[in-house]
Amino acid sequence: MAAARLLKRDGWHVTVSDSGLSDSLRQQQQQLAAEKIPVNLKETFDPHRVEQLQASLQRLVVSPGVPWDLPGLVRARELGIETIGETELAWQHLKECRWVGITGTNGKTTTTALIAAIFQAAGLYAPAFGNIGYAACDVALDAKKPDWAIAELSSYQIESSPSIAPRIGVWTTFTPDHLSRHKTLERYCAIKSHLLHQSHHQVFNGDDPYLRNLGKQQCPPVRDGACWTSTNGKATLVSSAPQSVYIEDAWVRTPTELILPVSLLRMPGAHNRQNLLMAVAVAKLAGIEKSAIAHAIATFPGVPHRLEYIRTWQGIDFINDSKATNYDAAEVGLSAVKHPTILIAGGEAKQGDDAAWIAAIQTKAAVVLLIGNAAPTFAQRLQQVGYTNFEIVETMERAMTRSAELAKQYQTPVVLLSPACASFDQYQNFEQRGDHFRELCQALQ
Repeated sequence: MAAARLLKRDGWHVTVSDSGLSDSLRQQQQQLAAEKIPVNLKETFDPHRVEQLQASLQRLVVSPGVPWDLPGLVRARELGIETIGETELAWQHLKECRWVGITGTNGKTTTTALIAAIFQAAGLYAPAFGNIGYAACDVALDAKKPDWAIAELSSYQIESSPSIAPRIGVWTTFTPDHLSRHKTLERYCAIKSHLLHQSHHQVFNGDDPYLRNLGKQQCPPVRDGACWTSTNGKATLVSSAPQSVYIEDAWVRTPTELILPVSLLRMPGAHNRQNLLMAVAVAKLAGIEKSAIAHAIATFPGVPHRLEYIRTWQGIDFINDSKATNYDAAEVGLSAVKHPTILIAGGEAKQGDDAAWIAAIQTKAAVVLLIGNAAPTFAQRLQQVGYTNFEIVETMERAMTRSAELAKQYQTPVVLLSPACASFDQYQNFEQRGDHFRELCQALQ
């Protein structure tokens, strides 16, 4: 919708196409129709349709959720029709601004939000957008241009936006994900690498095994002078460049300067300390003062849907980790909270290695409540490893009712929604899933 509005403002004749026909799409259709932008619903954008439109079609702008190898898009590129992603369109309008581009399998959203909070504490207009839920083209539509553009970029957005070249590029983590779309781990890695290769300054998570190996071997896209971070002290840094940031003696620091005590960060988990280091590294590269960095970290409330504390009910903490849409993120979430835990998991399963997640369940989960399409598969997987304390409850409503009962029965301190799955079987996105969990938590009497 933001892309359509931006193009119309620039004088293009715009038509929006979507294969769906939901109530929310009909509402959006009405909104855009009022702005004289036609919307075609239940339209299959196949090669034949592209050929029909060829004479009048000059440009295609693709939503990140649309596969880049969709036959209609492949045919459009073969015909020489300019085909770009929504984020690329925004870049074309905002490339005079300084960008921070944050990518990675996990940790993107928290790191992005931390960076934006620091920049804003320094008095800069630095909106966070992209995969964090705010469209890049909405920023381009704003009459006020950013001092810095803080862009969380998924592999989907990078794939369709080849010319984005951030002032500072950040790679948070790398583990298998989105293989149903990208097919191979090598392709997925190449897409992430492209963004860092295009970046003027580079920041890497030095605690991530895959990225650490890239750094030690000086593999693409790692360059000399890249900034590395580590939660385990200076001795464990891949490279001790002056701008590297690490934790030592309970302080976040560089080789030459103490920045802030780690205790200022209120979010739990080693992964959040690593997110903090990457945000601080970006802030230092941007020339932001220590006082602004410390103030932003001390007042940072956390990120919705990522280990988000909802409420305490009868002594039980309810925590929303709906953003944990793969096994690695769910394992991190389960390891970060108090245990034993009542875990709610399931949804639309993804490919990936579930071994660490299953091991965390065995040691930390009192009971697992399974929802969504993945429930029977997850039940079978848990049985294979001898874990039998699970129930298939199918829906979030049943999961909430049962979790409240079981938490009292087992005297567990936490009920955690950390699905390890996409949400598309029951919800439009992980935000809607997390919002539903929050509503049900708040309704507990």
